[in-house]
Order: sequence, then structure tokens, then C-alpha cells
Amino acid sequence: MLIMKSELELAVRYYETDQMGIVHHSNYVRYFECGRSDMMAKHGLPIEVIEREGVMLPVVSVEAKYRNSAKMGDTVRIVSRIDKVPMAKLEVNNEIYNQDGLLLCTGKVVLGFIDAVTRHPVRCPKKLADLIAETL
Repeated sequence: MLIMKSELELAVRYYETDQMGIVHHSNYVRYFECGRSDMMAKHGLPIEVIEREGVMLPVVSVEAKYRNSAKMGDTVRIVSRIDKVPMAKLEVNNEIYNQDGLLLCTGKVVLGFIDAVTRHPVRCPKKLADLIAETL
């Protein structure tokens, strides 16, 4: 079941590539973050607002499956989605395509929730859970 989804297009920048003009694998994780941040902002709850309200979202795990390479001069389309209402962890699924629609990479980022002061785990902020649930 799809709950929340967003798409973001970015031009591949020179510094993201290696000597062959291929995007370095580590940049796909950065693309995941760009997509996730953009999705939250587009849905009215930027991550920085959640943090200002006292909850931080540390990365717990990252998975990436590389299928094809992005190159200098490409435009990547980052598709980010949340498929379920979080309780203790937020799972964000990602797909990255080039301008021709070729699938470049799929992945998942799992984020936890911690109190900004105590650094102890907390449940998903109600405001975020409600926002995700509203998109059903």
C-alpha cells in the first residue's frame, strides 16, 4: 500500500562523478536524502520542523541496489515513498531513474526517532504519523 510519495529531479553535478564521468556510488545515498527531505517539505512537514520540535531522525540503516550508472550531463529523477505509518522507525523507499526512464538504483533508508535532548529513542511524532496517515 502506497502512503506518501514524491518525485524530485536533479542534474548530475561534476563533483559527483569519477574520472570516467560516472556518478560515484556514495552519491546515491545523498540522492535518497535529497528526495526524502523534498518529500517531507512538499507534504508540509520539513524535517527541520520535526527537529525544532525536539525529535531527531538518525539513520539506522541504508540499502542500495545499483542497476545502471548515472553519468555527467544526466538528470536523475528521485522517487521517494513511505508505505506505512511509522511507530518506532520510518522506512523510506527510493528509486532513482535517469532522464530516459532507465532505473539506476533502488534502496531503502530506515530512520529512528530520538529525543533531541536526552538522545533516547522515542515514538514517531504524532504530527508526522498523522500526516502520513492522512495521505491514505
